[in-house]
Amino acid sequence: MRGDHEKAVSYRKTAEEFARRWTSIARDGDHFRLAFDQPDTWSQKYNLVWDRLLGLDLFPGEIARAEISYYKRQLLEFGWPLDSRSKYTKLDWEVWSASLAESQADFQRLMSPVYSFVDQTPSRVPLPDWYYATDGKQCLYHTKAGRQIGFQARPVVGGVFMKVLMDASTWKKWSGKAQTR
Repeated sequence: MRGDHEKAVSYRKTAEEFARRWTSIARDGDHFRLAFDQPDTWSQKYNLVWDRLLGLDLFPGEIARAEISYYKRQLLEFGWPLDSRSKYTKLDWEVWSASLAESQADFQRLMSPVYSFVDQTPSRVPLPDWYYATDGKQCLYHTKAGRQIGFQARPVVGGVFMKVLMDASTWKKWSGKAQTR
């Protein structure tokens, strides 16, 4: 955009090489690892959504397809875990990950338990974004001063609109209505 074509080509080449290396060393059979040196682990690849949304096409579509298939096997009552280390998850990142689905049926399959969380969570606070996919309870931690902290009513919840952002005709329709007169 700045007109520096030479740097753009160089940066793109580096990004493509890093994406190829990641794809090669993160592969773990039918999915991709949480960390390169940790076989038999997995994690949501939520940031792949930006590759698709921005049209960068650094990562082959097979990665998202493999991950979506794997996530469907990880589903619990209220979503699916953020990674293989715990049963907690993040609301916004689940939507980002589900938005990688190529079919509406796969998207809905992944989002159905997330909808159940929003509808049935026992946490009676403004929408928490960090919760357990097993029981829908909000994750909490305590500060050294003993104050309870939870991830609730945070701006990251806006991430639930990712699917809308990925559909240009929808977001253009609605953003056009927001113009000041």
